[in-house]
Amino acid sequence: MNVDPDTVAKVVTILHEEIVPAQGCTEPIAIALVAAKAREVLGAVPERVRIYVSGNIIKNVKSVVVPGSGGMVGIETSAAMGIVAGDCTKDLMVISDVTEADMVAVREYLGKAAFEVVHEKTPVKLYVRIEAAAGDRSAEVEVKYLHTNLTRVVQNGRVLLDRGFSPESFHTPEEDRSVLSVRLIYDLAKSIDLELIRPLFQKVIVLNCAIAEEGLQNAYGVNIGSSILKNIEQGIYGDDLRNRCASYAAAGSDARMSGCPLPVMTTSGSGNQGMTASLPVIKFARLKGYAEDDLIRALFLSHLCTVHIKTQVGRLSAYCGAMCAAAGVSGALSFLMGADYDTTAHAIVNTLGNISGIVCDGAKPSCAMKIATGIYAAFDSATLASYHKDLHGGDGIVGSDVEATIRNIGELASKGMEQTDEVILKIMTSESGHGVYRPPVN
Repeated sequence: MNVDPDTVAKVVTILHEEIVPAQGCTEPIAIALVAAKAREVLGAVPERVRIYVSGNIIKNVKSVVVPGSGGMVGIETSAAMGIVAGDCTKDLMVISDVTEADMVAVREYLGKAAFEVVHEKTPVKLYVRIEAAAGDRSAEVEVKYLHTNLTRVVQNGRVLLDRGFSPESFHTPEEDRSVLSVRLIYDLAKSIDLELIRPLFQKVIVLNCAIAEEGLQNAYGVNIGSSILKNIEQGIYGDDLRNRCASYAAAGSDARMSGCPLPVMTTSGSGNQGMTASLPVIKFARLKGYAEDDLIRALFLSHLCTVHIKTQVGRLSAYCGAMCAAAGVSGALSFLMGADYDTTAHAIVNTLGNISGIVCDGAKPSCAMKIATGIYAAFDSATLASYHKDLHGGDGIVGSDVEATIRNIGELASKGMEQTDEVILKIMTSESGHGVYRPPVN
């Protein structure tokens, strides 16, 4: 199918909006970004910092190590690093230049500044607002919906920026997500001029493979990635493509969730989604000897299918976003093996029908285990589709076709899991009573 140039241009724009570099888990980095901006607006190091965050931000910051922190976790750590060592012009790379000397200053700052964290009761899943003060000076900075989307900036009571934002009303290419469909993505994967997308996906390959190799070679988190390789070496697991690809994808998350400072290329606001959508496809293509052009086309399909599914689910949810990416991987595996559109779509449906019950209970080392599970499911789903063994519409949440199934997933995630999200947050924060942990300062 020929795709008109305007649609191609929109899709390429979507890719560049959704696939961006970030250091560390994007939720603590979003807090660091808001904090760095608050210091810039304040024009001084704040003496008092009040941090308002949505429940999903609490969930995704509570247990993940902030990169460059030396093993520290938490909302206050993220904010202090942004204030002391952050560069708000670098977006999700805001604390990428932090040094050991900076961390000495961060620890000292945490010991003397007054921090307060408030769970903001808001329907907005991704919400951060920081109020900072020094003497008689004050600043307020707010982010909504997207990790880098500044919606309000106030300096000494004077409003510098105040814009409403919702996915329906914010007029940027964000509204163009509606152009996406699995059919369009498949057709473009077959036909798009590779020079429009090659530089982006070459960067995906370089950055995401670097952190996967780091995760395989060193001790991070539960080391599920390297553990799978040990099982292969010991003859417990078979030395096959499925295990090799699951190991590679999980290793990247092992490193990232445990504070590795290497950047990754995120997808739909998540490094775990970016690594899931890319690393198993890269490993599969390399082990099978596919040309780089074929790999780039498959990565295009994997990432855009992830974006398409995640758009229905929402940026943050009780639905594990890595499963959206796993569905994209199943389509990419089918695509690489020469499958037609129907088989590729069925592979995606098989994955969504299988693992859509996996919940997001926050960013943490066990995310790597979920990614491995998702990759195993992606292989099973692509294999079944190649044998024309498909889940059928009306079987549980599976719809009449791939688009109906994706819509059902969105309904499940955005409405069906609303209470699930609240229960998960309550469980996660019951130990401390207020949902945040003061990080160690010694």
